[in-house]
Amino acid sequence: MNLHKKPLTATREETVLAESPLIVVVACTLLGAALGGLLPLLAGLLLKLKWAPFKGPAELLTSVPEPCLTLGAVGLGTLLGLLLAFLALHESLSVRITDDLLVLTVRDTTHEIPRQDVASAHRDGKQLVLLAHDGTELAREDSDLPWNRLSTALTAHGYRWAPQDPHRDAWRRWVPGTPGLPAGADALLKARAGASRRDDADEARELREELRRLGVTVRDEKNRQYWRSTVPQS
Repeated sequence: MNLHKKPLTATREETVLAESPLIVVVACTLLGAALGGLLPLLAGLLLKLKWAPFKGPAELLTSVPEPCLTLGAVGLGTLLGLLLAFLALHESLSVRITDDLLVLTVRDTTHEIPRQDVASAHRDGKQLVLLAHDGTELAREDSDLPWNRLSTALTAHGYRWAPQDPHRDAWRRWVPGTPGLPAGADALLKARAGASRRDDADEARELREELRRLGVTVRDEKNRQYWRSTVPQS
């Protein structure tokens, strides 16, 4: 859990919430260095066991003389910590809020949503969800931002924050051949399930957008897909 956040900054025109790059980098590099420093100790303990995996790499590691072994392990841990920090920042969500526009930025992609298009916002687990007036999801993004500050900022700029999903009773679990889906949606959901198993986030996102065009909103929970229709029932 990342407890260190960039302070909420506000002006008359906008409010910005985002992870603090400095804090994330410092925290990850210190953690990496600490784990790297423990690596020689763990390798030594591993060699004392009668049977254990990776004894070959452990013997090779402990053959390096001190202090080169510890310094090298700490240096490697620090580099891995830096890599983790950059990955975390790349995946982190930042939110810029004005009275007229909501801007979400994640994975070097910016999504601008006019205030007039947003019916409400709510939290779904670790995800921020924005709903249109017809129930369509305008956005669904993972977020480690502090929820109380996010909801306060949104309401301060005139957006409606819902305490829970207004459509929580409409979700149905998808299995191949589920009845009631629009033509083509079942194949898209099958393809999206495959993309999720491959951890292909970009493909899963594109397929979510294709489903949205068919009037189907989709969410994930414990490696399962759930769907609901946004097409008005006749």
